[in-house]
Amino acid sequence: MPDAALSLSAMPLPERLPVLERLVAAGHVWLQRLLIAAMTVAAFHPRAWDAERMLAAARRQGPQALAGARALQAVMQAAADLDDTGKLVALNEFFNRRIRSAEDIDIWGQVDYWASPLEMLEKGAGDCEDYAIAKYFSLVALGMPVQKLRLVYVRAQIGGPGGAVQAHMVLAYYATPNAEPLILDSLVTEVRPASRRPDLAPVFSFNSEGLWQGVGGASAGDPVARLSRWREILLKARAEGVQ
Repeated sequence: MPDAALSLSAMPLPERLPVLERLVAAGHVWLQRLLIAAMTVAAFHPRAWDAERMLAAARRQGPQALAGARALQAVMQAAADLDDTGKLVALNEFFNRRIRSAEDIDIWGQVDYWASPLEMLEKGAGDCEDYAIAKYFSLVALGMPVQKLRLVYVRAQIGGPGGAVQAHMVLAYYATPNAEPLILDSLVTEVRPASRRPDLAPVFSFNSEGLWQGVGGASAGDPVARLSRWREILLKARAEGVQ
């Protein structure tokens, strides 16, 4: 694998997206495999949430994480019997209202850091990736199939037509594989279908099982297990009882 691949996953999001777009589109097999490695763990299967383990992990994080975990558990218990749309709305509203949007450099002193749900709850702040990650794991913990959820890197146009374009991450929900996705976004409290989010241009999407260019159905490659931010987040989430 080229040396460039080793540093690509460490790039800040705004620098990473243009490189990813060019190289994935060009069919670079080593990049596809790197991205899959960064976004999947072989034989890592989601399971139901563990309330006691979550609270124990939250206590280790700190008082804000413990309070946040208790509030999250209450929302999850209330949403457990809702249909998929009800679950999406409940978790989207919980994180959007509880968490303050901020940049990684201001929260963690790093240009790019992927926080676990409890880490974000302890800080009370997160960036777009942290929101999407927390919503993803919370929904999976409620029993939503991984296949219905994808974290999506997009180019977001801020402020309407002619506004600034910035790198961003959202969570997409697919009722069926070919359905129009519903978008959960830290910038918009309402869960909306993709057709009502013309400000978002998908670049690539992923979940615990694979990676796709844009939001299409064709996989960008086969999973390979390598260390990455995504693998670290999967392991953290499991340790925190939300995976």
